[in-house]
Amino acid sequence: MERRTLPVAVAVAVTAALLLTACGGGDGNSRSSEKIPAADSGSSKASASPSASDAVAGIDRPAMPFPSDFEMVFDIAMPSDAKEAAALGDAENFVRAINYGVVRQDPENVAYKFYSTVGSTAQSYAKTQIKEYLDGGWTVTGVQRYSRGKVDLAADGRRASVSFCDDDSKFYGKEVKSKKILKTSPSDKDYYYFEIVMAASPEAEGLWTAENVKVQTRAIQCRA
Repeated sequence: MERRTLPVAVAVAVTAALLLTACGGGDGNSRSSEKIPAADSGSSKASASPSASDAVAGIDRPAMPFPSDFEMVFDIAMPSDAKEAAALGDAENFVRAINYGVVRQDPENVAYKFYSTVGSTAQSYAKTQIKEYLDGGWTVTGVQRYSRGKVDLAADGRRASVSFCDDDSKFYGKEVKSKKILKTSPSDKDYYYFEIVMAASPEAEGLWTAENVKVQTRAIQCRA
């Protein structure tokens, strides 16, 4: 199932480009992030490769169990620097949370709000992605594989540009009511490049939240 670029994603990309330039990020095209696990919770499991941020003490993080027919794999080594590792881990969690909002069929789900800055374009982006899938009557199935993670930490240590690739070649849309899997032929459209501006939370030490997100479509540099 091909993704559709939403109007809000364009605005997000423009805003993110300014911040990412300051943090050392590159250019790219925007797209909607249709990454939504099945609405019927059924048998569930946690997403693969828990992030380093999950181990940060004193943070009551929302649980995000996924259905058994959907998996997010993060084949990304965590940086040795604690701040970089935390920023990367919570960027991964932000992407997980968008999927989880649709698992719950809830565009107001607490998970994406937990991992995004209040009132930010990243938070608006997440809500829009979730709502678009709900409005279409869709969910997803298969495997998303993330790789080639990179973190550029700002000089003040309070913001970071996090980037990684997304391989959706084994990831498919699925109609919620009929359970029909909407398979597509492999193509360059299966690859995306994420750039997410993360900010250290002033309220919870070790927590980072997404402020802006930009996604390059047809990211052929992300093919294996």
